[in-house]
Amino acid sequence: MTGTTALQRFGTGTVTLGRWSTIAIGASIPVSIALDNVLLAVVLLTWLVSAQYRAKLMPGWTNPVYRAALLLFVLLLAGTLHGNPAPGDAKLYLLKYLDLALIPLLGWAFISASSREQGLRMLAGGLALVLLISCAMKIGLVPSNPWLRGTADSPVVFKLRLTQNILTAFSGFLFAWLCCSAQSRAGKIGWGMLGALAVANIMLMVEGATGYVLLIALVLLFAWQRARFRGIAIAILTALLIVTALSAIPGPFQTRVKEIIQELRSERADRPASTSTGYRMEFYRNTLTLIQKQPVMGYGTGGFPAAYAELIKDSGQQLSRNPHNEFMMITVQTGVAGLAALLWLLWQQWRLAPLLPTPIERGLAQGLVVMMGIICMLNSALLDHTEGLLYAWLTALLYAGLKSRE
Repeated sequence: MTGTTALQRFGTGTVTLGRWSTIAIGASIPVSIALDNVLLAVVLLTWLVSAQYRAKLMPGWTNPVYRAALLLFVLLLAGTLHGNPAPGDAKLYLLKYLDLALIPLLGWAFISASSREQGLRMLAGGLALVLLISCAMKIGLVPSNPWLRGTADSPVVFKLRLTQNILTAFSGFLFAWLCCSAQSRAGKIGWGMLGALAVANIMLMVEGATGYVLLIALVLLFAWQRARFRGIAIAILTALLIVTALSAIPGPFQTRVKEIIQELRSERADRPASTSTGYRMEFYRNTLTLIQKQPVMGYGTGGFPAAYAELIKDSGQQLSRNPHNEFMMITVQTGVAGLAALLWLLWQQWRLAPLLPTPIERGLAQGLVVMMGIICMLNSALLDHTEGLLYAWLTALLYAGLKSRE
């Protein structure tokens, strides 16, 4: 009897450790890749040793969003069996997409509403920490040091500028929903101030075109969610006024917009690119050529770098390991079936978002789809650690509510 009791305590303890490690990933995503990996290792270990495998594996089949994520991963896994990638690339790229397969595993920790709420607050806390440090760097309260990536002129904190802008744009959306959901006046004021600070950080402190586009899209979505067409009309008018003002005032927004316009004007399709915007256009053109050559099967998972290098050989153009567009990247590797699977996954998330239990979960789920749709058009989001893990973790958290609602 004593042995049975000890075994039960061990099982309960491992489940609790796994659940809290999964929840804690939300706070680590904006901060540390190393901590992400440690927490993921703990989650995997506790998942394996705590048994109850049938109950754990069931959501991967019964939850339509989890099932769609697994389908996309299976196609990428099958993609390692064909094509001619450079040595090691098939394994390397498949590992980057492993987050898709982890979605049902992570979702196990979010079956209860309290776990989902705790997870969202962990994520909000991590995002708020990065935001406050960034703003403190901008005004000189936090000096430059080896632990931080940026300076007062470009106050990025733990991540690259592009990644921080994506995180900050989504944090503004999250803070706005937490403000609406707060039960106390102090909570509404606190989350509202953080939301306004996130907007200021993107528009006035850390330049980045992806962040601008994503922020505008999420503002419009939030306005539609809260007040439908009336809200969209107000949001569009406000956005136009802000963009017009920022375009006239010297600062990061004006500088980046001018850079993009100048780069687009200076680039020509009949010669190798020489600017960041030109490189991106060049990657898109060449990737579309690759897709036209092998639209059905693609070049295999991890096959993009070798296929791209062969295409531009002796042209003087820049080599690339990804086209900075996830929709193209998936299509190059797995053909139209992979693209259809990715679009199906995003459609399932959008279609099922209204069925989630609470308004904040429904709102954030739609925001997650909009965020991924935009950054997948502008970057290879699922290949990037932070963006890919954020998407997988939030998908697991938000859509675990489908099962609990049933």
